[in-house]
Amino acid sequence: MTDKKDLKRRHNVVIMGSGPAGLTAALYTARANLEPVVFEGMEAGGQLTLTTEVENFPGFPQGILGPELMDSMRKQAEKFGAKCVMKAITAVDFSKLPFKITAGDTVIEADSFIIASGASAKMLGIESERLLLGRGVSTCATCDGFFFKDKELIVVGGGDSALEEATFLTKFASRVSIVHRRAELRASKILRDRAQKNPKVEFIWNAEVEEILGDQESGVRGVRLRDTKTGEVTEMAVQGVFIAIGHNPNTKLFKGMLEMDALGYLITKTGSTETSIPGVFAAGDVRDSKYRQAITAAGSGCMAAIDAERYLEEHSVHA
Repeated sequence: MTDKKDLKRRHNVVIMGSGPAGLTAALYTARANLEPVVFEGMEAGGQLTLTTEVENFPGFPQGILGPELMDSMRKQAEKFGAKCVMKAITAVDFSKLPFKITAGDTVIEADSFIIASGASAKMLGIESERLLLGRGVSTCATCDGFFFKDKELIVVGGGDSALEEATFLTKFASRVSIVHRRAELRASKILRDRAQKNPKVEFIWNAEVEEILGDQESGVRGVRLRDTKTGEVTEMAVQGVFIAIGHNPNTKLFKGMLEMDALGYLITKTGSTETSIPGVFAAGDVRDSKYRQAITAAGSGCMAAIDAERYLEEHSVHA
């Protein structure tokens, strides 16, 4: 890790975020001799640090632990000169060049800025959910579905994401129950029809997860459900809980500064990672509400790094 006193006043590239997008951007800009600075945030490594085993990242046929993968990516970026700072960026000023970046009591300048702060899955907000995350509780069927072969699962939600997750999980699970707090789904008709025709999918209407039962050693063993109409509480035996109630891109800091869509995802120029402000780039889940995979985030981190390098060359800027 880099200490505050080791930082210069002005830098070629500052990167916000230390998940696959941020660290890939750091690797590429470091190899271009741009000496990037990565502000990791207070939880270094992004969402993958909450994942136990990652089996769908190319190059690891036996799988790799999420925290181990992120540690390796960080070390690789640092090997080529990237500096990682365990601080969260608290303010930015894009009104003029160089940009002003504030992280607590640290204030530096940047000639280009890459936003790779990711997106956070919306959670139910119950303590047992937090304790069992990665131990039977998941927010990504594509990432973790393989680990639930022949298990009984529930998916919480009623939108497109929930039905897509549930349908995908039927490839592995013996049964998937969709738990929805209302009696009607918000999902599109084609996804509703597909789920309703799937013999492995069941629906539990007017219900909320009150508690997830289990422990960190043996994982999830069940859920406690509350009927939203009668208040009746029942228990259901399951081995996995998938939360699919949406994501929030971590872009609040940039509201009013950068162009976003209605959900808060950053909008970039066609064929580029550049945002509505020249010299500011976006990579990973802050601009991607569709794929949200480690490998797609890493790919866009590479793109942002190349875009930033070309931007600096075109503007003859070099700190």
